[in-house]
Amino acid sequence: MAKNSSNSKVVTPITCPHCAGPLSKQMETSRWTVAPLVRDSFSMIGSAVGGTTSAFYAFNFVMPTVRKWVKGPMWFHFLIGAPPVIVFSSACAGLAGGAVPALAQLASSSYHAAMLSSSHSSQDDKTNKSRGSSTL
Repeated sequence: MAKNSSNSKVVTPITCPHCAGPLSKQMETSRWTVAPLVRDSFSMIGSAVGGTTSAFYAFNFVMPTVRKWVKGPMWFHFLIGAPPVIVFSSACAGLAGGAVPALAQLASSSYHAAMLSSSHSSQDDKTNKSRGSSTL
């Protein structure tokens, strides 16, 4: 069976002339987005770093305060101080797990927009120079 070459569609990337953003859905889902594996990896790393950092910060801030205001044995201090630390740590892990992949997506799309706009500007410069030299 021979392949028919007329059935294959070649889609040229359509971009905004002002910001070089993708204007076609196919371009938006191919080059401009971060791969799911990378996005999930950044999400996992962001959650781990956010949770660990916030837990460290919260324990250093909450536990001395609990020890100061609540009298009793150390296990009681831990019982009182651990729930706010866990809530704070979980919230920070969730925020970091969402923010890190979003920043990776922003960096990726900004890079593609900058590269595409620089290639458009260099093509425009070549076009303007060729038009200017032909009128002399």
